[in-house]
Amino acid sequence: MTGKTPPPGERIAKVIARAGRASRREAERLIEAGRVSVNGKAIDSPALNVTPSDKVVVNGTPLGDAGPPRLWLYHKPSGLVTTTRDEQGRATIYDDLPADMPRVMSVGRLDLNSEGLLLLTNDGGIKRRLELPSTGWLRRYRVRINGQPEDATFEPLRKGLEVDGTRFQPMVVTLDRQQGANAWVTVGLREGKNREIRRAMDDLGLKVNRLIRISYGPFQLGQLKRGAVEEVRPRVLRDQLGLESGTKSDEPPRKRVRRRR
Repeated sequence: MTGKTPPPGERIAKVIARAGRASRREAERLIEAGRVSVNGKAIDSPALNVTPSDKVVVNGTPLGDAGPPRLWLYHKPSGLVTTTRDEQGRATIYDDLPADMPRVMSVGRLDLNSEGLLLLTNDGGIKRRLELPSTGWLRRYRVRINGQPEDATFEPLRKGLEVDGTRFQPMVVTLDRQQGANAWVTVGLREGKNREIRRAMDDLGLKVNRLIRISYGPFQLGQLKRGAVEEVRPRVLRDQLGLESGTKSDEPPRKRVRRRR
């Protein structure tokens, strides 16, 4: 029995996401709302493959060339949610980003009360690649906890533990210093389950009162000021992700973008 030959091209939501116009889920919602057309005809289902020869229009604007993939480092302040919109009306990172930033997606998330390094990209393929556990990049955090733990206190985290039915993989934990009633530790992990560090510390009877991501794989927060954005050099991005050369090798020095006032 011979199966049906799949139609040529790729799913339209995937193509829209790769172009940086919306996440795949957002693209599906736009399609269902009738805000996407293909070759002049509005569509209402994402179950459609398109090829480069098809003319795709999203919200009245042709999809066009997605342009080269880009990546930015952003120092997320505490008190912002990492979504395009929030049902509770809370401020989002997109309210804080510079007005001249192109449409970007976050690589993973930092919760409302967490701060530090957040990667932003205009390319859905890069977003998915960097979020995959198989990428294996270590994410490092500076964590302030209330209490006076000893190094041995964190041994369960180093071995891996289960909290409320969720298994957390072994973490790299270093006790840095005691500062009054609080202790600072550095935590490294290779996956990012929801509120993983906070939940793991709670399981040890320790309360996290500050959490700062300081690195994501080879990308470092460094001296980037709170609320500031800095683009990664195209050459560095290509080298780190193994991308094919599609931009000039003599790109100008990266520049920092002032945060929105």
